[in-house]
Amino acid sequence: MSAGKIIFINGTSSSGKSTILHAIQNSQEDVYLECGIDKFIWMMPERYLDRPLWNDVLGLANKAGAAGHQLVRGMHQGIKALSLAGCNVLADHVLVDPDWARECAVLFSSLPAYLVGVNCPIEILEERERNRKNRTLGQAGLQLPHIHKFSIYDVEVDSSQQSIEDCVNSILSCVAQPPTGLRKMLKML
Repeated sequence: MSAGKIIFINGTSSSGKSTILHAIQNSQEDVYLECGIDKFIWMMPERYLDRPLWNDVLGLANKAGAAGHQLVRGMHQGIKALSLAGCNVLADHVLVDPDWARECAVLFSSLPAYLVGVNCPIEILEERERNRKNRTLGQAGLQLPHIHKFSIYDVEVDSSQQSIEDCVNSILSCVAQPPTGLRKMLKML
């Protein structure tokens, strides 16, 4: 059995990751499972989704506590297991921690795993945060200095300059080629 493809979509909160993920998922005949940070966060007990326990998960948006690190390690292991079982996976991520990026390089560099960077300027991120009623204001700004710092991408898109369709087409064109980003990251460790 061949390993399933993994597409990690990394960007700040409100950068358009989920919109791009769902557009990819809906455009493909092959099944892609949505298995990213948002799904895993909502697996947490409800009490962890509010302060003060939220601070132990991703409360500062750019730095995780012990529960957040454990959650991301579990997410990575789950994604790897799904791929090895032949499932294709789409995963939104916030690679704000160098350990998370290193772990992705180690776990996924030998698999058909692609790392996609989603860019968006702070002014648009802040506007999107204000317009969305379910976001913490300032979260994207805290993540922005760190989000792309630890990654080498197979492809990058800009959700402020490209339509969702253009973002999807760029990503799918990349996925038609062998992945390189995580392998390059592994060599740098």
